[in-house]
Amino acid sequence: NVFPKNKISPFLKIDKKKKLSDLKNKISKIPCSLKETSTNLVFSNGNPESDVMVIGDVPGKEEDRTGKPFVGNSGKLIRLMLDCIDLNENNCYFSNLIFWRPPGNRSPNSEEIEICLPYTKIHIDIIKPKLLILLGGLTAKAILNTSKNITELVKLESFYQYSEKKIKTLVIFHPSFLINNPIEKKRTWFALSEISRTIKNE
Repeated sequence: NVFPKNKISPFLKIDKKKKLSDLKNKISKIPCSLKETSTNLVFSNGNPESDVMVIGDVPGKEEDRTGKPFVGNSGKLIRLMLDCIDLNENNCYFSNLIFWRPPGNRSPNSEEIEICLPYTKIHIDIIKPKLLILLGGLTAKAILNTSKNITELVKLESFYQYSEKKIKTLVIFHPSFLINNPIEKKRTWFALSEISRTIKNE
């Protein structure tokens, strides 16, 4: 892992695994209309013991087909960028704000966000990462509870707060935006590199 870390008790690992299983089960029973038009619940992928948690917005076609986040073209771009700074499925944990693919790849509406957000916050609380990476304005605004736009958020030092704890948070442009805006892809890579250097020195 890029973070120095004390050895984790196997009992804590089992407890976290059970909490994640229980959360996934609860999410599967949410009365959300998106379930009617999607194929799979997309919950998570990667290492739940990681100190880095990456949260996207909604599952795409490939995510809906496989039930795993970040496996489509946009997800592959982020994975490639993360791999360049030694972050991968072994030391990173991936999830989404919304757990089902909206029909036609549309943006989720406010009701769908309100339904899923409390469970996403529980998800973060279970993982307890030292760093959150939020992809795109929709995800960042919901989780950070802010009205600032994405161009402001990517320049700010952000923190996600729960209980009395604060988690350092990096907001970056959504992969689909980066694909069409190469200059921002370069800037985002530099931002990730800076974060990598910071956490390796902690």
